[in-house]
Amino acid sequence: MNQEDLILVSVDGHAIELPNAFTRHMPAKYKGREPKVVKKSGRDVWEFEERITGYMGLNSVVGRPKEEYGMEPLSYEHMRRGTCDIKARVDDMNANGVLGSMCFPTFPGFAGQRFQTLPDRGVSLAAIQAYNDWHLQDWCNAAPGRFIPLMIAPWWDMQAAATEVTRMAAQGVRAVSFSDNSSVHGFPSIHSDYWDPFWKACADNNVVICCHIGTSTKAAHASDESPIDAWITSMPISISNSAADWIWGPMWKKFPTLRMALSEGGIGWIPYFLERADFTHRHHNAWTNSNFGDKMPSDIFNKHIITCFIEDQFGLKNLDSINLEMAMWECDYPHSDCTWPDSSSVF
Repeated sequence: MNQEDLILVSVDGHAIELPNAFTRHMPAKYKGREPKVVKKSGRDVWEFEERITGYMGLNSVVGRPKEEYGMEPLSYEHMRRGTCDIKARVDDMNANGVLGSMCFPTFPGFAGQRFQTLPDRGVSLAAIQAYNDWHLQDWCNAAPGRFIPLMIAPWWDMQAAATEVTRMAAQGVRAVSFSDNSSVHGFPSIHSDYWDPFWKACADNNVVICCHIGTSTKAAHASDESPIDAWITSMPISISNSAADWIWGPMWKKFPTLRMALSEGGIGWIPYFLERADFTHRHHNAWTNSNFGDKMPSDIFNKHIITCFIEDQFGLKNLDSINLEMAMWECDYPHSDCTWPDSSSVF
């Protein structure tokens, strides 16, 4: 296949929310309490319920020479316009040969985790719903046919979570961002039946659960002297610990149509990971009492778990070792790992 014949659809990009993203969508009861951008020491930061979050840096360096990558930019004026402006984003997608893209949140956290632990649950839920409405109406629907909408949901109330999934699914949203390890945030683990109403709503509405790297389990800094290169190298593979946890999760038996994605986790490590999972089951299930029926852990993984890669030559050469239909590509625009504007060269 020639590069010019490729039709690229990215399942992982990121939207940098505009300063007024929440203003129009926050309900009247909470007007004036919506998340907003303020200046702190010359830097653009988000403020919500007296909590300050700064997040530019490597999240928005696309278009810069690699020699200039770093913790700048610090404000919207330092970023490429395509990071936050929908028309400019579509122009950059066109320049990269990308037809469609799914975009994770930035200020809320990739899984909306910044909204999950505030004392006032009412304003938290309002912010989640306002984000979802902005993302669908002002981001995705502003360029019909070019974006795959992605919602976030509350974690503290499973009835509210199921209701929000159902509300957004009725408008065509078929993906929800979620933490790869909820227990890190002080919520029950994925092995608890606490989450069953959420899993059921996702299964009933054909909504894929997207777990992005960095939403809980993170690559470790080996020491204070370790270079940032070591951390960046291990970052995608750090989700493998959570992947093992999900294979042994109970939700697949309860909700057999449920699917999830390991967003930005790469695919080159998957063949050995599945070999090790099957080895573990064969050698240890007699005393651990794990039960996959007539299946193996690799069967569960290949049926339910979508894998995603940015640039992964080894993985591409070994696609016959994973479920090809569940392997997807991602551009990661506008982060420092993104392949814009030459994404077709990775294939």
